[in-house]
Amino acid sequence: MTAIEQYLLDTWRAAQQDAPMPPPPGRGDLAALRAVRSRARFRAVLDGRSAAHPWRAAARRLLRRPRPCRPC
Repeated sequence: MTAIEQYLLDTWRAAQQDAPMPPPPGRGDLAALRAVRSRARFRAVLDGRSAAHPWRAAARRLLRRPRPCRPC
């Protein structure tokens, strides 16, 4: 059963029982992603790392790798 089908079934049950309607699927996705990002920044501060932009720092490390010399 897909999330939409489950949502429709839950909505129908709520209407039959005069209960509050359930939230639509995917409604809290952005909030969950923000919570994960906040948790990662919090852990970075506790570990003594920079919490500003962990993905930028990782990309910067990858781009600054020394490249091996190639013979001409």
